[in-house]
Amino acid sequence: MTDEPGPTPLGPGSLTWRYFGDTRMLLVGPRAAVLQNMLPALGQGVLDHSVFFSETFARLKRSAGPILDTVYGGERSAETGRKVRDYHRDIKGTMPDGSRYHALDPETYYWAHATFLDHMLYGIETFIRPLDEAEKRRIYDESKTWFRMYGVSDRAMPEDWEAFQAYWKRMLDEEIVAHRTARYGVGYVTKGLPAPPKVPARLWRAVSPPLNAVARFITVGGLHPRMRELLDLPWSAADERRYRRFAAAVRAGNRLWPLLPEAVRYLPQARRARTATRAAAARDGQDPDRMRAS
Repeated sequence: MTDEPGPTPLGPGSLTWRYFGDTRMLLVGPRAAVLQNMLPALGQGVLDHSVFFSETFARLKRSAGPILDTVYGGERSAETGRKVRDYHRDIKGTMPDGSRYHALDPETYYWAHATFLDHMLYGIETFIRPLDEAEKRRIYDESKTWFRMYGVSDRAMPEDWEAFQAYWKRMLDEEIVAHRTARYGVGYVTKGLPAPPKVPARLWRAVSPPLNAVARFITVGGLHPRMRELLDLPWSAADERRYRRFAAAVRAGNRLWPLLPEAVRYLPQARRARTATRAAAARDGQDPDRMRAS
């Protein structure tokens, strides 16, 4: 690992920059987070070191910001990426079989990154639009730049899109398991969402049933079938038809999407990056509104 300057940051010309911070990605649910924890070494690291079990949603929120900043941080992207890497330096320990794990093992670290790539590809194609093969290759190439922002060895990173597809299939078929951490991450699907702090129990009992139904639908619907199989999450043919209708309805509404405020369409990190890009364009005498078409 090195602290030399990272690669040229992704910018508004990249598909990753355009879509990763799009709020429609939230409709995918916790696909990436759950899938990460299905790799035994990563799930064990979270089990041993994280506050995931005591502060689940707070932990996810804290993790998401720096990851987004490796995409939208501009010249600070590599610096942020190295900070994200360094958060994991002491995440190491022993697996139940006696073998050792470390969060900065290149294979383990790359797996976490790969789940974000999968999350974005799935989100775009499910809720926004189909991608052709050239666009998928382009997004994969961008993901390589993104990963190098972390300053971690890229020896585990597939060379190209075709190699990544083979890697992804092997990981789903052979490497992921129903780790305890992953099971906990989807436990609310069967047990219900935990009551927010300071919400009276009686009120929560009244309002939680529909929220639980939506949470289950979004969560289980957004999982890969292999994940549902390993985690024993029922999903019927009728469920699948309802999910496809839901996705189609979202896509149909995308014609109106550009008319909504940016505060609705983009996560804060993406909004800040878009605002900064427009300001820079205006200073350079370019069209400050050019971001609105993307």
